[in-house]
Amino acid sequence: MRRDLTRLLRPRSIAVLGGAWAETVVGQCRRMGFAGPVWPVHPRRREMGGLPCLPTVQDLPAAPDAVFVGVNRHQTIGVVRALSGMGAGGAVCFASGFGEAAGEDAQGMSMERDLLAAAGPMPLLGPNCYGLINYLDGALLWPDQHGGLRQDRGVAILTQSSNIAINMTMHRRALPIAYMVTAGNQAQTGLAEIGVALLEDARVSALGLHIEGFDRLRDWEHLANRARELGKPMVALKVGRSEQARAAMVSHTNSLAGADAGAQALLDRLGMARIDSVPALLESLKLLHYQGPLPGRRIASISCSGGEAALMADSAWGRQLTYPALTGPQKSALRQALGEKVALANPLDYHTYIWGDRPRMRDTFAAVMRGDSDLTLAVLDFPREDRCDVSAWQPAVDALIDARVETGGRLAVLATLPENLPEPVAEAFAARGVTPLMGIDEGLAATEAAARCGQFLSSPRPPELLLAEPTPGHVDILAGQVAQRMLTAYGLTAPAGGMVRTPGAAAVLAREIGFPVVLKGLGVAHKTEAGAVCLGLVDATEVAQAAARMAPGVSGFMVESMVRDGVAELLIGVIRDPAHGFVLTLAAGGILTELLCDSVSRLLPATEDDIAAALECLQIVRLIHGYRGRPGADLSAIVAAVQSICAFVSAHADRVEEVEINPLICRSHDAIMADALIRIRETPHD
Repeated sequence: MRRDLTRLLRPRSIAVLGGAWAETVVGQCRRMGFAGPVWPVHPRRREMGGLPCLPTVQDLPAAPDAVFVGVNRHQTIGVVRALSGMGAGGAVCFASGFGEAAGEDAQGMSMERDLLAAAGPMPLLGPNCYGLINYLDGALLWPDQHGGLRQDRGVAILTQSSNIAINMTMHRRALPIAYMVTAGNQAQTGLAEIGVALLEDARVSALGLHIEGFDRLRDWEHLANRARELGKPMVALKVGRSEQARAAMVSHTNSLAGADAGAQALLDRLGMARIDSVPALLESLKLLHYQGPLPGRRIASISCSGGEAALMADSAWGRQLTYPALTGPQKSALRQALGEKVALANPLDYHTYIWGDRPRMRDTFAAVMRGDSDLTLAVLDFPREDRCDVSAWQPAVDALIDARVETGGRLAVLATLPENLPEPVAEAFAARGVTPLMGIDEGLAATEAAARCGQFLSSPRPPELLLAEPTPGHVDILAGQVAQRMLTAYGLTAPAGGMVRTPGAAAVLAREIGFPVVLKGLGVAHKTEAGAVCLGLVDATEVAQAAARMAPGVSGFMVESMVRDGVAELLIGVIRDPAHGFVLTLAAGGILTELLCDSVSRLLPATEDDIAAALECLQIVRLIHGYRGRPGADLSAIVAAVQSICAFVSAHADRVEEVEINPLICRSHDAIMADALIRIRETPHD
């Protein structure tokens, strides 16, 4: 059920219930210039914040669009029921002690169920949340201080944490915030549903989210699709990278796909550029607000210091950003402006020869901006106004603005330290079309995020997610030839071989297959570590002896034809992740899987293009393409093998918990499944 949140987020009338916290809400609305009526409700007080109080909800002159419910949790349920019955547009539930407290209070969940029943179709934010600030209309259902101002246009920020929301409103970064909304424990209305409603406001330029966890994945897909339709970018600060929640499993795939890989894959699927800190979130939103999504990842840097140029180069290392080389026309224009003593490169150190010379600085900046870059970053730190003279910086400011006007290009000024770009200066830059960014790391993170947003908004809409709801039943672990037989039915290729019980039978089977062979012990999770794998055995005696050495620790043996001429080994795995969907993991395979830490995850369904693009993210892809004159692998065969695994998972989505091939031996003409594992739940028919 998707509720209409328009009246709650953009109210024309507000009712406020409660004591001191509610009185703060009244004061906030009046100070911010809310144009509609504000109706305080209190059974004993005559006035609140200079406005007359009504004794009960039933005394309200009309059904309010938005209500701040600041009473205790027991009273909240009755109040919400009354508001829903009279047709109110929505309510903020300030009280705590509902589902979020279920671990400490046995009544928490039952009270939450009662609250939801009382609300019915009426939208509800919370419980356990501060509510919302609408800086566009001056509507604040907000019981505390904040640092924002009225705006005509800005970004929307959505978080589960009220305290983090307060902190973000106190910024001094020249970022116009249109909405600040907290969702609390999302008992009824989730982050994704709120996000859609915020994006629907034409005055909102971008959406930033602070996310603790995902639920209702179809709602998140709807948010992503609506953002794409509206052409509005989204950035997310997703917490939960910790490895502590990782469960020990029998496969490598679970280790690689741990607690955060599913979340990252979902963010990628939803087109949300992920950043790692609150400052980077604000800087990303600022760049997106003023410049919009970037069409590419090419950047230019200009500064008057070699140290700054080197720092800009190093700080972009490891990011998906590139510094294109200067073109011939750029070098000619720069040489004319800078003379012969300056080395011309990107990042550019233009030295201080032209400092204070506005025309030459303008020509320098304009020459760089006319190059093959999607954003030009000008490093400029201002001195302390309380101790220093800042007048010498004015020609640089004027020259930057001149260059932007002359070229019409995308330009940001970037201070090394946030405090070195004073808020009035930042606001002046923003007013003239130059985006003020604060902090080199945060500024480059913002640039990378804006490029990711541009890529997503220009790409085709992905297919609907394959959901991975939890399923009951005992989990069987199928390995070796049993797993391989199930997967070959979906198009995968396995070596010739079979399973036997004794060393003697292993030797006989090896003769039938033909040498060399591979011998594997069955019933062992990590065979190499346990000494349960022998490669390249060339006669029956070797096979029998190797099997005899393994015998005490295994339940049987698998003998397979040795796959030779492998170019690379990959791990291909899929895990059911109820929070995010079915997570497909591609990684360097064989015995080096954990050592190399070379993996990438996507969500199912994955198209042929998705799989090919994911493979390009791996370091081992250089072997697949052919390295130092060696032949490459058959990329189409690898993609087909991955698609076959995905097809198997889709066909058994109600039962399969995990599928892993490790390794998939990639050769110049095919891809062979050398070992496989399937974890699948039995059904009543099994």
